[in-house]
Amino acid sequence: MSKKLVAFFSASGTTKKVAEMIAEEAKADLFEIEPKVPYTKADLDWMNKKSRSSVEMSDKKYRPEIMKKKMDMSSYDEILLGFPIWWYVAPTIINTFLEAYDFSGKKIVLFATSGGSGFGNTVEELQPSAPDAVIIEGSLLNRGTKQEISDWVKSL
Repeated sequence: MSKKLVAFFSASGTTKKVAEMIAEEAKADLFEIEPKVPYTKADLDWMNKKSRSSVEMSDKKYRPEIMKKKMDMSSYDEILLGFPIWWYVAPTIINTFLEAYDFSGKKIVLFATSGGSGFGNTVEELQPSAPDAVIIEGSLLNRGTKQEISDWVKSL
């Protein structure tokens, strides 16, 4: 039986709830990607071009620092990686996470929450951060119902 990890970044708690349900349904370990400096409500104001999230997302090379935790990725076959969609893609903190650990030979299945947009170029923008992994666009799990999540996990 393959060993799964649900890794996620959640700025407001929405993605965290979904990730917890996925981990429970998939009988997977749970790993929270935490920024070294937590995001405030003002940081997440996408209408303000000077807000932290706007500044980070306007520079695709920017890598927000994360709390680096000891993690042996070699014990996992599959990583279910979740995040909110920002500016039609994954937040650059996801690149930071992928560059912090070795995902060689791993299958990474993405899931996201979004106020309305899809994955856009997410796979293309994340692939260089984990060049030896297979990254697959998974699903937008906006409603986050138990049934929706159960159906998605079974489909993997």
